[in-house]
Amino acid sequence: MNQLPQIGLFVTLCIFMINCNGQTKQKRGISNKQEAVGGAFEKSEFTYYGIPKTISSSDTSAGWNLNGQRILLTGIVYQIDGETPASEVLLYYYQTNTEGKYLYKAEESRSMPPNELGQTHGYIRGWVKTDKDGKYFIYTIRPGTYPSNDEPAHVHITVKEPNDIKEYYIDDFVFDDDKLLTSARRRKMENRCGSGVLRLVQKGDLHIGERNIILGLNIPDYPKKPTKEINSGRNIGEDIISFIPYHAWGPDRGTRTCPICKYGWYHGILYCVGKNPNWNEIKQWLIFLEIESKNREKHLKVYFIYGNDIGYTKINRERELAKLGEELKLEKVALTFVPSFSDSESEIDLNEINPTAENTFILYKRNRVVYKFINLKPSQDNFNLLSKRLDQTINEYFDLPKLGQQ
Repeated sequence: MNQLPQIGLFVTLCIFMINCNGQTKQKRGISNKQEAVGGAFEKSEFTYYGIPKTISSSDTSAGWNLNGQRILLTGIVYQIDGETPASEVLLYYYQTNTEGKYLYKAEESRSMPPNELGQTHGYIRGWVKTDKDGKYFIYTIRPGTYPSNDEPAHVHITVKEPNDIKEYYIDDFVFDDDKLLTSARRRKMENRCGSGVLRLVQKGDLHIGERNIILGLNIPDYPKKPTKEINSGRNIGEDIISFIPYHAWGPDRGTRTCPICKYGWYHGILYCVGKNPNWNEIKQWLIFLEIESKNREKHLKVYFIYGNDIGYTKINRERELAKLGEELKLEKVALTFVPSFSDSESEIDLNEINPTAENTFILYKRNRVVYKFINLKPSQDNFNLLSKRLDQTINEYFDLPKLGQQ
């Protein structure tokens, strides 16, 4: 007798909750498009399990005291333009222990119990929220490889922006010296929010991995402002792919040395020119870049990459650039060439240089694009711009905050 009223009440509550959810979505202005940003994301709800009310820009994981290599994951989160720091961005991370396992530990406050399917993010997990300058700091232990030994060691990362865009996952933090991180695996990376490959720098007992995150970069259905600007080269935050140009002038003259493989650690500049060379302007740029290279010594390596396929022959191109190097008396800047920017043999095509652009300047550090400029004129203002950008990213790492869990 009492079951019917209870059933009726249950149905009424369900209808009420559905209506409330619908109203909440409308009030927040969440569109289906925004919900689709990032594509399918399995177990995204785990992001918020046990999340604290107060989150800082620095966090120390429960794995910090394990025996292993202590690491700091740090960097700046930028807006989609790759230049504007993004504050109040939530980053959720989780990882295995040093044995490559996600374990539940009841005594750990952040530990996640397995669900009905046995799925868990374990106990080495946490959150940071970027500060006013977009910076974040995660002190943790280097994770181990899965016992199956079929995946590089990694730290998972999820982004939730301070807006109505749903949380989305980005490329894992992985380690450049991991033997399982093969060239084939690197090329399959999606570069979601930029490359996740870490090239660790040692400071005392701490190994620091710097990764800048570009919100929305390579994220499916991410809302972007329309632009008519020409594009050329890989995006800020992505890795430059190694390639083998012909060296016509410079320290590696007569070889096909890969610029990134040999000189990828400090700052580098790829100055790319394709089908529309303006030799008067090219000479002005080369003179400036030669002076800049001498001033910065080992901390800057500059390459001129010529990729014009019109009337191309290897011997003529070699003579042409050698004559230019001799005329300008270049000592530091390397003059190199490829048959075209779509050439697959040299693998320059993987760097996506637009041959119709008047020029493309790619500034990189530790193999990663930190700035990019297209169709830049050789003016004093632009000379100062390049110098300023190099100065802005010259530091090995930021001033580090004190260790401390939230």
